[in-house]
Parts: sequence; structure tokens; C-alpha cells
Amino acid sequence: MNTETVSLNLLKATLELQLRVHRLVQESGQQWLENATHAGNEGIAEASAEIEGLLDAETWQELATLPVQAFWRQLQLRVGDTRALTQVVVNNQMAFIQGLQQAIQHWQKSASEAVGQDALLPLPDTLKQWGAAWSAKQEKDSSSKTGGRDGG
Repeated sequence: MNTETVSLNLLKATLELQLRVHRLVQESGQQWLENATHAGNEGIAEASAEIEGLLDAETWQELATLPVQAFWRQLQLRVGDTRALTQVVVNNQMAFIQGLQQAIQHWQKSASEAVGQDALLPLPDTLKQWGAAWSAKQEKDSSSKTGGRDGG
């Protein structure tokens, strides 16, 4: 291989890595948009239910109990939403880490082929280690918060 071919192949491998990372960021953004849309639709449905409750109230007593009922319903929904959001965050982060790890491994393979070496030293599995540590911390935080709510 001549120097020009090696340079071209290395540039192509690096550009491919950049494009793969860009796609991962776009996919992650799309997931967040879908989750926000879902939450917005739920909010609209909740507001519609409250309007219906208001319109269905036929006595002053029924009307007076609506704010209390709405408060408890909203509180229960927000606790559930928080738990669901935490799970979405963990899943999205882990998918991003796995995709990034695959993109880097593919880049390393392409780069080693470009320079004509069949076996470069493997990159440290730093992303996997970071992801495992992040996931373990999230699980620990989640279980301690859940345990605190259930026990108190």
C-alpha cells in the first residue's frame, strides 16, 4: 500500500466513525422527542379528564372536591412518570453507549486494515466499563429511593 491509499482509507474510516456517532446522536434525540410527545399527549388527556369532571359536577360539594381529587391523581401520576422517565434515561444511555462502542470497534478494525496491520492492540473497553459503572449507580440510586418511599 502506498501512503496516499493509507491516508485515504484512514480518512474514510474516521469519517465513517463521525457519521456513525452523528446517527447515534440523531437516534437518541428522536427517542427523546417520542417520549416528550407521549408525555404531552398524556397531559392533554389528563386536562380533558379534569374538564369532564368539572362539567359533570352537579352539586357544590362535588365541585369542591375536584381540586383535592386532582391533586392526588396528579401526585400519583408524577411518581409513576418519574419512575418511567428514569427507566427511559437508563435504556437510552445504554443503547447509546453500546452503539458508540460498536462504532469505535468498527473504526479500529477499518483503521488497522487501512494501515495493513491485521492485529492492532485492542482498545481498552473503557466505554463498557463506564456504562456498567453508570448503570450500577443508577440502579443503586433507584433502589435506595424506592426503598425509602416504600419504607417511609
